[in-house]
Parts: sequence; structure tokens; C-alpha cells
Amino acid sequence: MRQGSSLRGTARRTRIVGTAVVAAAALLLSACSGVTGSGERPGSDGAPQSPASSLAFSDELTGQLREAVESVMSEYEVPGASVGVWVPGHGEWTQAFGVADLQTQAPVTLDMSWPIRSITKSYTVTLLLQLVDEGKVSLSDTLDTYLPGVTNGDQITLLQLANMSSGVDEYVDDAFMAQLEADPTHVFTLEELNHGVLGAPAQFAPGTQYVYTNSNTNLIGAVIEKVTGKPYAEVLASRILIPAGLANTQYIVDVSKWTAPHAIGYAPSGENGALEAQDQNPSMLGPAGALVSTLSDGHQWAQTLGSGVLLRAQTHALRGDGHEIAAPPYDLYGVGIGQTGGWFGHNGEGLGFTAATFYHPQSGSVIVVYMNLSNAIDGAHPADLTFRKITEVLGNSGM
Repeated sequence: MRQGSSLRGTARRTRIVGTAVVAAAALLLSACSGVTGSGERPGSDGAPQSPASSLAFSDELTGQLREAVESVMSEYEVPGASVGVWVPGHGEWTQAFGVADLQTQAPVTLDMSWPIRSITKSYTVTLLLQLVDEGKVSLSDTLDTYLPGVTNGDQITLLQLANMSSGVDEYVDDAFMAQLEADPTHVFTLEELNHGVLGAPAQFAPGTQYVYTNSNTNLIGAVIEKVTGKPYAEVLASRILIPAGLANTQYIVDVSKWTAPHAIGYAPSGENGALEAQDQNPSMLGPAGALVSTLSDGHQWAQTLGSGVLLRAQTHALRGDGHEIAAPPYDLYGVGIGQTGGWFGHNGEGLGFTAATFYHPQSGSVIVVYMNLSNAIDGAHPADLTFRKITEVLGNSGM
């Protein structure tokens, strides 16, 4: 989830998120050295690579990977992490670090469920592109065709929603805040989330700038429901989760239904920066950030997303047509996918968690990082920093 100014205000005004509904950036990527490519579009190598289950990294390499993870955890006081690295033809490495719960000191385990926050956006945009492939929508369609009432809706195209150039502002308005403060556990519907942008002033004219907002993706969620005539969760399950074999990935808006073993999310609080557990209300995020997943499912999704097997090749290639975006600082941001140093994927942050899921099209390599800390000092994104350090380790090893 991106930390837009409106959502930072949410964090200040309600206890539901402790010190942050959102941190300094939901998806923070910057250039990394190491296993990098020429910037070609994702999926150029065809189908996903199979796991390198019969191979193992050397002890020296695994030691360097552990050191990379632990250095970030130490610097930013990250309680726990689950990390996986898969390099076809060379090996794989997965490891749990630290604790899932500071109070009980329960350790992180590799089978735990983690909120993946804005990585959800990559799923939602994939659903939209599937509808494009089927001729049910066109990326040149204007938003008002499906959802009336959004300022400039007769000019905003579905492509502009997907690539963050619509000009739509964040959805947190006074009515949203009043409802949240009256009942922090209220399960928001997608209609309620999108209500905040109806008639609201635009940030800029459609197509003139690129500004990352959660509203863009939640509006896409509404378009998906309108076109299919089914709830977003049902469409997601039938079109992505089941076909891709993501049995442990769930769209959860009612936190009471998050029953799988999972970590507690933390963020610094107060002047001394002591870590404080963050209350969870994933319904605040909707199709922009309410998915939870596991490390193994993250591996599978990185391959599925990066290779484009759920889309026609031409449609998938469109995703890599990226542009610079002010925040989060990917090298480029395309159509529901970010790219940094030749890696394609998405990051997420908010409510005490950060996540990174990336695929390297030339090698078929995958890096997945889940951590139970958001709002880190200096606006850092611990999962992203770990991802970049791992690419450096792999690059230095010649992979």
C-alpha cells in the first residue's frame, strides 16, 4: 500500500493503524546491481522456470545471503522475516529469521501467512488485462463507462488507472475517517472505499503526470466487478488463485478470517521509536492491498506474473512499457508492475508489514522477502532493501 499524504493523515488520526496506515512508501524500489538484465520486458523467456529443488547453494553463498538479510534486520530493528531465493540451474535457498511476535517470542516459520499489501495490485491489474484479452474491455475505455461520478471519468482510461496516470486522488475523505473512528473494525466494502473519490477534485489532468495511488487500483476492482457481474474475491479465485495453484493466497477483508499462522506487524511509535504492534483492518485496502500469501505462493506468483502465462504475449509485453514515477521510486513503473535493474515485480507496505516479490526474466530467478516492520526510520522499506542486497550477492557470485 502506498503511503500517500491522505493516508498518512489517516495514520495520525486513528489508533487502528497505530502510528501508520501507511509508511513513507508502499512500493519502494531503486536501482540495484547484481543479477540484472538489459531492461527487456517481462516474460521474454517464455513460461515460468521450474524450481531448482534438486540443487542447493554453497555454504559460502548461503552465508552471504543470511548476512545480507540480517544486516537490514539489524539496522532497522526488523523483528522477523521470511526470505526465499530461487536461481534455476544454480539452486534455491529459503530461511525464516527472527520472531513473529515480540511478546511471545514465537519464531517465524516458513509456512506462515503474510500480508503482501500492494503486491495485490499486480493481481488486480492482471485480472483487468485478462478481460482485455477476452475482448470484454479495452484499455482505451473511459472509466465512466463502468463507474460514473469520478471527476474526469469521461477522460480517464482504464490504462491510465493501471499505469497510475489518471489523476484520481486517494479515497480517504471525512466520511471514511468518521466511519473508521466510530468503528475501527468496520469491514469496508469496495463501494465504500471508492465513494471517497466520487466528485472529489483531481490531482491533475488525466495522462499528464504519473502519481501512484491506491484509488486507481480500487477503481479497477470496481470495473472488474461490473464487467464480470461477480465479487472481486470470486473473480480473483477463479481466474488467478486456482489456475496458478496459489492455494495459500487469500483476499481477506475481515481480519477475523485470517486464521492461518502469521506474524504480528510492527511499526516504530513515539519519540523513542519503540516498536508497537499494529492493528489490522485489511478492508481499508481492498483490491489495492488486501491479499495475504506464503513464501512458496510468493515464489509461484513471481513466476506467473513475470512470465505472463495468464495473458496473451502481446498484452503481457505492454506491462513492461514503464515510466518514471515520483513515488515509489522504481526505475520504471509499467501496467501494474514495477521494474528495477532488470527485475520485474511489486513491493508492498503498510500496517506493520513490508513485502517484495520479484522475477528476473533472463535467468528465471525469483526473490521473495516478507518482513513484519513498516514505517522504518528514514522512510526505508526493509523488504526492498533486502531484495536489493540479495541481487548484489547473486551478482557478485556470478549468477
